[in-house]
Amino acid sequence: MHASLCDFLSDIFHNAVESGADSIRVEVRENDSVMTYMVEDNGKGMSEEIRRRVTDPFYTDGLKHRKRKVGLGIPFLMQAVEAVSGSFSLESEEGRGTKVSYSFPLEHIDSPPKGNLVSTFLSMISFPGAYRLVIHRSLAVDGKSDAYEVDRSELEELLGSFEDVGALQLLRTYLQSQETALDEIRNQVG
Repeated sequence: MHASLCDFLSDIFHNAVESGADSIRVEVRENDSVMTYMVEDNGKGMSEEIRRRVTDPFYTDGLKHRKRKVGLGIPFLMQAVEAVSGSFSLESEEGRGTKVSYSFPLEHIDSPPKGNLVSTFLSMISFPGAYRLVIHRSLAVDGKSDAYEVDRSELEELLGSFEDVGALQLLRTYLQSQETALDEIRNQVG
């Protein structure tokens, strides 16, 4: 079950990796009233028919989870977005990749909590596989803004293997420092 906005993000990211993508871009944008997410990959993409079918909770290709008879990731996301009058977009072209974008109004009583972005980003960066991942995170509140961007390839070059506990601890500290800088802007206006 998806308990936070980070759960949806993680699910869409894993779909991108499992699509065979070697390049993935994730954007998390926050302003005074909305959290907007985008995951774009250059994986296998989907035909128009498959794109229509992935919105059906009773559809699965039977490959990702062989014993599962339903595919709930996208349908759960769409249901959650619809419940709070957010937005959802799915663009995909077979052989070229997929782009999923969605947003949630922060003040809506039924919007899920944000979740832990630091842990989510850490999990995404350290997830096994040969892919380039760029994460762009931004905050714009009350006329003030800041952003940071991390590139998995550059981090791996600097820190070494993500299987090393020391590298993961350094990465967590770095990501937390970036989120703390954004929190300072939020606190200045709040």
